[in-house]
Amino acid sequence: MSLSQAFREKSFDDLPGWEDDDHLASFAAFRRSAFHVLAKPYRSGGLGVDFNAFTEAYAAGRTVSPSDRRQARAFFERHFIPAHIAAESGGAGLVTGFYEPVVDASPVRTERFTVPLLSRPADLVDIGDANRPDGMDPYLAFGRATPDGPVEYFDRGEIERGALVGKGFEGKDLAGKGLEIAWLADKVDAFFIHVQGSARLTMTDGRLCRVTYAAKSGQRFTGPGKILSELGEIPLEAVTMQSVRAWFKAHPQRINEILWRNRSYIFFREISVSEAAVDDPELGPIAAAKVPLTPGRSVAVDRLLHTFGTPFYIDAPSLTAFDNKSFRRLMIAQDTGSAITGPARGDLFTGTGDAAGEIAGVVRNPADFYALIPRRLVPGAGR
Repeated sequence: MSLSQAFREKSFDDLPGWEDDDHLASFAAFRRSAFHVLAKPYRSGGLGVDFNAFTEAYAAGRTVSPSDRRQARAFFERHFIPAHIAAESGGAGLVTGFYEPVVDASPVRTERFTVPLLSRPADLVDIGDANRPDGMDPYLAFGRATPDGPVEYFDRGEIERGALVGKGFEGKDLAGKGLEIAWLADKVDAFFIHVQGSARLTMTDGRLCRVTYAAKSGQRFTGPGKILSELGEIPLEAVTMQSVRAWFKAHPQRINEILWRNRSYIFFREISVSEAAVDDPELGPIAAAKVPLTPGRSVAVDRLLHTFGTPFYIDAPSLTAFDNKSFRRLMIAQDTGSAITGPARGDLFTGTGDAAGEIAGVVRNPADFYALIPRRLVPGAGR
């Protein structure tokens, strides 16, 4: 696998603010991936950053234990070479933010708690080249099993009408199949849990549990902010999670109209808090790279293009929501998402709870992306 020409080799001196970053925090996130790959390697991304090229860095990451930022910085400089990667447009990339909501929930449906989070249905099947019917949208990675072969799965509107009112689809709806993990009080809260891909649930029976992504219906994601902007309801430059929530609160009669235009629907699985490795309560959920996310240090990327575990130095001078300073940080690729597409596109994990949500909701900033490429992939890089 050859390295994509999209990468432009740089030096660490070219990275704005590199010497001022907290490389020790990034090393801790990198080390979690270094241990995970002992059980299951990551898939190499389409841009040619071969997973096997990380072998030396991962082995060192499992054995060394930097005691300060200087030593952690030396680790990354020893094993990697930075390479700028431009957006497909040729200009700057884009960063947004995501977080782990904390929401009240009930294990059973009640008068207050009426909106379910659903587990993966038995008839939802993975779709690939081997079983994709002729004419099926090549984007679809999931479908519905039928006696005649897989077909496109029900979309958001169909699922919610079937699951919530228990009728329609001639008995093929999801009601009564025991898929409900928990019930929420607010449909918009449930939707944003779908967007974030995980949540901590404070259950009415006293339990604290986590839900995380299990699968999706397969259709393309269409964000409500984009829809409301196109309808002239919110100016595009004013679209944030907070402004979208405020619009829904002011127009409750139109919630279904807008949300059902996003056909993608997410299914979840429940994990215990201990299973989610929150011996450190600051760590986030276990995401696509199968390690707990680190607030401010884990980034979701396009997994078709990039290789999980890759360090990315992200320079977003206009982003100050994290600590009132320009965002210039070394991040580790440890998640992905339906809306995260393109070589210079990242979704920054901000943490758990309302404060993290306030940060995530306003992040939408241009950014320069520098992938840290294993030295063995860069001709003439040396040691």
